[in-house]
Amino acid sequence: MALCEENFTLMQRLAPGLRLLSGSLTSTQRGVIDLHLNIEAQSPYTTQVRLTHLFGVNGERDPRPDPDARLRVYHDARQIEVLDLRQSVLRLSKDYAHPALLDKWQANLFLSKWLVFCLRQGHRFGVAACPTASSEADTLPPTCLARS
Repeated sequence: MALCEENFTLMQRLAPGLRLLSGSLTSTQRGVIDLHLNIEAQSPYTTQVRLTHLFGVNGERDPRPDPDARLRVYHDARQIEVLDLRQSVLRLSKDYAHPALLDKWQANLFLSKWLVFCLRQGHRFGVAACPTASSEADTLPPTCLARS
């Protein structure tokens, strides 16, 4: 549970105001691969997202997502559940699937490390002129939200 809570906190730093975002967003930083966030579903207490890097975008018809994660963010419980994780970097199941407990823990650990990596690269979603947005980002004014 602590790892799911840590992932929630990291996601809040990556996408402040997540409850207010919609559609597909891209975070672009010089010298690193773009990070893509697709809001798949919103409800009062949860947001379902897909987070991925796309390799081979230029010149390839079918870009390869890696890692590619589908996540459910529980705003009220302040946790993230990994619904699906596909990646080729670390030695864990290439295709994560419910409900294997060890696989779930490894997927959450991978997500934690990946979110930290993305934050260190400077990736952010939804923050334009508000670099010091609070962790209670659900109250960000509309001027602090940017879509790409």
